[in-house]
Amino acid sequence: MNKKFTVTSFLEAKNKNEKITMLTAYDYSTAKLIDEAGIESILVGDSLGMVVLGYESTLEVTVDDIIHHCRAVARGAKNALIVGDMPFLSYHINTEDTVRNAGRIIQEGKAQAVKLEGGVEVVDKIKAITKAQIPVMGHLGLTPQSINMFGGFKVQGKSEYQAKKIINDAVELEKAGVFAIVLEGIPAKLAQIITEKLTIPTIGIGAGNNCDGQVLVTNDMLGMFSDFTPKFVKKYTNLKDSIMNATKQYISEVKSTEFPSKEHTFSIDEDILKKLY
Repeated sequence: MNKKFTVTSFLEAKNKNEKITMLTAYDYSTAKLIDEAGIESILVGDSLGMVVLGYESTLEVTVDDIIHHCRAVARGAKNALIVGDMPFLSYHINTEDTVRNAGRIIQEGKAQAVKLEGGVEVVDKIKAITKAQIPVMGHLGLTPQSINMFGGFKVQGKSEYQAKKIINDAVELEKAGVFAIVLEGIPAKLAQIITEKLTIPTIGIGAGNNCDGQVLVTNDMLGMFSDFTPKFVKKYTNLKDSIMNATKQYISEVKSTEFPSKEHTFSIDEDILKKLY
């Protein structure tokens, strides 16, 4: 039986120089499968807006969306730490709403931690959330909720100014009390510098293999989401082809009456059957 992974497990793993594994999930079946496979943490990310709900970006995702999908994931995952994303505008207005929204994700969504994007500008929100005894994961670099400011999904931290800002933001997030930081879409060497500076773990996505752990969107990793594929995604299988082929075979067999066959059919006693005509 796998041991329950917690926020303290993140720090223990970094101290032991053990890599942390994290994937996204948005439903019971997927969460159950990857949890049983041994994944240590599951992110119910606002990426669900694009890969599950078909939105153009993550900006349309609501707190209710996150709670709905968190609850499904929590029913399937027994050992992995479940982190719920705080979506756009759920922590940008004021501190009171921020804590309330984080609390709902924990209380109603059954997550064990929340994740929010941003650097020094969200430090006050992080402190308020952690004061309410809710663990917080940070997120720096290519932060999808800021794509309109970035002008699209572009690698961050390539200029001296950007790189120094991300480093400073990471240090400030650690001081504010986050238990880990996701580093997305930044140069590998910059991620390494940040990882070595911090006592808390870094989780990379498009940030090289010197981070303390890695996270991917499961639908990308399994080849299910094909609208676009970021450079940092490795497809470990191609379920798109498997699903397409299985569906085509099903259509063909239904049309030809090959399915359902006798082995998939229930019978009735012949004496009873005669009385039905």
